[in-house]
Amino acid sequence: QVQLVESGGELVQPGGSLRLSCAASGNFFSIPTMAWYRQAPGKRRELVAEITSGGNTNYLESVKGRFSISRDNAKNTVFLQMNSLKPEDTAVYYCKLVIVSKTTIVGVYDSWGQGTQVTVSS
Repeated sequence: QVQLVESGGELVQPGGSLRLSCAASGNFFSIPTMAWYRQAPGKRRELVAEITSGGNTNYLESVKGRFSISRDNAKNTVFLQMNSLKPEDTAVYYCKLVIVSKTTIVGVYDSWGQGTQVTVSS
């Protein structure tokens, strides 16, 4: 089983910056995809950014140019650098990793972090 630990969320003023991190530990073969999702009160959870092991990235249109996703494969960690934050970015942010197990019995599955609160307000 894999364990995910998220950190970095906090209260920040509009225009400010934050960096979120999500570190994976446990037994697994590989992590082909790492992603960040967010969910605001009363809204559906949405994909913010994702990155593959090959470095390909995909972003939610509203965060393009402001957010940047990256990964450190040696440390099994994914980051989300958030700049020029807006009040509408306020949400609980979750990391999600696609995990390839060392055994075919377990196979491939999604692993979710516990979530970290990001609040953008004056």
